[in-house]
Amino acid sequence: MKHTTASILCNTFVRTAITAATMLGLSVPATVLADWEPTKPVEFIIPAGTGGGADQMARFIQGVVAKHNLMKQPIVVVNKSGGAGGEGFLYLKDSKGDPNKLIITLSNLFTTPLATGIPFNWKDLTPVSMLALDEFVLWVNADSPYKTAKDYLAAVKAADDNHFNMAGTGSKQEDQIITVALDKFTGKKFTYVPFKGGGDVAVQLVGGHVDSTVNNPIEAVAHWRAGKLRPLCVFDDQRMPYKEKVTDTMSWNDIPTCKEAGVNVDYLMLRGIFMPGGVSQDQVNFYVNLFKKVRETPEWKEFMEKGAFNTSFMTGKEYADWVQKAEDTHKTLMKDAGFLAK
Repeated sequence: MKHTTASILCNTFVRTAITAATMLGLSVPATVLADWEPTKPVEFIIPAGTGGGADQMARFIQGVVAKHNLMKQPIVVVNKSGGAGGEGFLYLKDSKGDPNKLIITLSNLFTTPLATGIPFNWKDLTPVSMLALDEFVLWVNADSPYKTAKDYLAAVKAADDNHFNMAGTGSKQEDQIITVALDKFTGKKFTYVPFKGGGDVAVQLVGGHVDSTVNNPIEAVAHWRAGKLRPLCVFDDQRMPYKEKVTDTMSWNDIPTCKEAGVNVDYLMLRGIFMPGGVSQDQVNFYVNLFKKVRETPEWKEFMEKGAFNTSFMTGKEYADWVQKAEDTHKTLMKDAGFLAK
């Protein structure tokens, strides 16, 4: 009872103090009046081109927040893909202390500074939350003679270097890292063909201009459903859990892992949110809670299944520790591939 009485007295004191201050025309700290929230439109930066996985997720979030009135201010999505996403990262770095800006990240959070030497590191930003992890799938055109990853990679092994090509997003980024791993597995080199975003990559494969891609599920699902593309394997140590049919005959779960084809390569990509450096914990908390609300909507659950995402979610120290480990992993991968800036 003593604790309850004390709490009542404390709350009464705070309300009385706020009323008195208001009557006297004095300002009251915002932390006393209410939790922080944006007072102007929030800029949501995508460090990649249109149509790719990060672009689709950011624009989806924008729509869910607006539909369910999850915040008073609108979200404005802006693509800043220049310099393999470096444009977007440097923009947020230069926005230190501005709580009205967010960025959605992919692996170029690590690969771009490592490959280019630009003056940026993820520690220049403030981690907010991991929204999900994105899978990578080896795709070929549906008219391709290759029905399995084993068949396709056997053909690559039997051909000359650079006979087969692989389209991917950007240079010295995640798609090319996976391609280099396949080079090592087959003992032959793919010709790697970079494009601005995953949407462009998928279109190139549909058009038969390239032999294969390692697109994220969401970047290729519409073309798969339309019968234009064929998935061969997923770069994970286990199959994706989604068993509802995407095509007449296959679900995401029906796609074998690349390891089942003897390819010991797995790779998952961060879909996470960061703010500029120099923001307050109250401001971070607002967005953590916002994205928790987004994840609770039925639209989000449907989006996760459509894109076959790994639905891992992290915030705070757990998230920051995960990002640090991911950076360390990418340093090793980039070094092994010969992609580190000199």
